[in-house]
Amino acid sequence: MKIKFCGAAQYVTGSSHLIELDNGFKILLDCGLFQGRGGQVWEWNNQWYFKPSEIDCLVLSHAHIDHCGRIPKLVKDGFQGPIHSTHATRSLSAVMLLDSAKIQEMDVEWHNEKILKKRRKGKGEVRTPLYVSEDVGPAMVKFEGHPYDTWEQIHPDVQVMFKDAGHILGSASVTLKIKENGKETIVGFTGDIGRPYRPILRDPQQMPEVDYLICESTYGDRVHESDPEQSAQFLEVIRHTCIEKQGKLIIPAFSLGRTQEIVYMLDKMESAGLLPHIPVYVDSPLAVNVTHIFGLHPECFDSEINEYMLTDSNPFGFNTLQYVRDVEGSKALNHSDKPCIIISASGMLNAGRVKHHLYNNIENPKNTFLMVGYCSPETPGGILRSGAKTIRIFDEEKVVRADIVIMDSFSAHGDKNEMFDFISNQKEVLKRLFLVHGELDTQTNFKYFLKDKGFGEIDIPGPGDEFQIIAE
Repeated sequence: MKIKFCGAAQYVTGSSHLIELDNGFKILLDCGLFQGRGGQVWEWNNQWYFKPSEIDCLVLSHAHIDHCGRIPKLVKDGFQGPIHSTHATRSLSAVMLLDSAKIQEMDVEWHNEKILKKRRKGKGEVRTPLYVSEDVGPAMVKFEGHPYDTWEQIHPDVQVMFKDAGHILGSASVTLKIKENGKETIVGFTGDIGRPYRPILRDPQQMPEVDYLICESTYGDRVHESDPEQSAQFLEVIRHTCIEKQGKLIIPAFSLGRTQEIVYMLDKMESAGLLPHIPVYVDSPLAVNVTHIFGLHPECFDSEINEYMLTDSNPFGFNTLQYVRDVEGSKALNHSDKPCIIISASGMLNAGRVKHHLYNNIENPKNTFLMVGYCSPETPGGILRSGAKTIRIFDEEKVVRADIVIMDSFSAHGDKNEMFDFISNQKEVLKRLFLVHGELDTQTNFKYFLKDKGFGEIDIPGPGDEFQIIAE
């Protein structure tokens, strides 16, 4: 068989890996959207390293857009097979892809308006969306939901097992048991590795032992803060911004996973009497829909939140919390100068309502932008994380006068020690390890960290790289 790396290769987004059996059966692991990196992203999202019509099935690790975001385009371009995922991933993918379609349409409209203004100079090219809302339905009917911890037959020679990765609701590692030429080879894909002892979700579950492993490496060069330190630091940021400075605390957070974790943490603070009496806004229609889906999948919850729900039946709601659906309500937040907390998507500040909060609030020294996860370096979030003194937003240069605070401990990705713990059971049996879903410098550091821990052959594939796997 062969493994071809078609996305998230020496980069964090666009997860996609192709396994081709000797008999021609083709399995695609994830079909994610590339995010960040300016003009390159448009080209990457419009090209394939394979023919979609030749893919026999898609196995999806979870519903983050950088893992599922090109599925409607895959179907539109000819894919006809089934899409295998966990039940919760199937539920979340519907709302995530509909939201993504709207963003595709808005981004293309904005781009084309800009190009038409420059048309006199003969520059630029008019675009069409990768897909639109009407393309999501034909993709969703192909989903087949599966439980965790069960071997499922997806081809006479292939079985798949999903195990809880503890990353977001429904997230899973993927283990494939493949029979070829009378021999069995086990291929593993970690998906995104979550973190132990985090609120809401169960801890990541180790995968079965495999022969070949495709492993994420997003935070392969660092260690996150501990939970007690995180809670204390978060509360101090709230008090300093909203009480001492009388400003706004703006938290760019993806609507799926990060937002629910932050809201749950604020809910616990409010229940304990620690949260200052200030308004908290979740400014994202998608987050509202996703939070509803969380309530439909308690099978993914850990014991902590189940116990908490015995005294608080709604862990994602409290008296000072408001979910903002309409655009007018979002605009009103920018016209108000009252202290508050605003949680808004997207987490990289490169799309959605948070871009408007950035534009309207970044020059006010009373305000704070709290960065709670990975941002591609060239996105507005990545630029703020780098310590930039100015930032260009909506074609206007803005001076960064607000405080920028970074708390990567909120990340749903495991750090280097947590990722090592997750794959430590593979050390003695693994024939080859492929590192994906990370920036090259980080991956190189993680590679040598794993070498020091006793792992053998480790590759860092680039885009389009292909490896032959020989069954032994």
